[in-house]
Amino acid sequence: MSSADQPYIDPSEIALEESAAQRFKDPKDAFWSGIRDAAGAPAMVLFAGMVGFGAMGKTNGFDVWFTTLTSFFMFALPGQVVLLEMAITGSSVFAIALAVTLTSTRFITMTVTLFPQFHQRDRNRSLYASVHLLAMTAWAISMREFHAIEIKHRLSYFVGLGLLCWLISIPGTILGYYLAGMVPPPITLGLVFINPLFFLLTFTEVKPWINRIAILLGCIFGPIFFLLDRDTSLLTAGLVAGTLAYLIDRKFLRKKAGVAG
Repeated sequence: MSSADQPYIDPSEIALEESAAQRFKDPKDAFWSGIRDAAGAPAMVLFAGMVGFGAMGKTNGFDVWFTTLTSFFMFALPGQVVLLEMAITGSSVFAIALAVTLTSTRFITMTVTLFPQFHQRDRNRSLYASVHLLAMTAWAISMREFHAIEIKHRLSYFVGLGLLCWLISIPGTILGYYLAGMVPPPITLGLVFINPLFFLLTFTEVKPWINRIAILLGCIFGPIFFLLDRDTSLLTAGLVAGTLAYLIDRKFLRKKAGVAG
């Protein structure tokens, strides 16, 4: 049977682990559990990344309001860095908007893989507000934890997780702005990359093997495409590595697991 003939399976209806049955008492408990899960390493890593970004804003001549508001309204560190870099070079508003939009295309796949796992009653217009809390860290942790969380509590857990991550980015940016010049530039730059590194390590714990294969291929093709063309290397490496991982999953992993391709 081809994949086109297979019945659609709602991601929210996939069987849960037995431990998920009584994990949370109510949505409030799930929300505060999300807050607690974010309050450890995720919040500290994101805070450090935003400290580096805040310092970057000041050293390049931007005021504290502009730098901080990018964290408040965008909450997407790669896009924020691109915004500052292109503004520094005097790029047009259209070019900046296009570049930032391209860096944010990852949110499309993040949204379509995460949000269908919410309960059907939670899939309404209120999700437009919740999507602002979607970032690499919150997405990776949610993807790792959702298989052990009751469907009706997943949105509350995600909101608690994402809310703290978003709120912690504001003071992190401000602190970094006023600490600029007190920390050596290599350390400041390194802080910006702590968050993507944490995301990478978290994502390796997500169960499906396709995720680990995509990461491995990205590590292989990233340096190769950087040597070929540094300006487009991130896009091309991600496109090639992701496509190959998808084909490997469709042609080999799914068939091995007994799923028709």
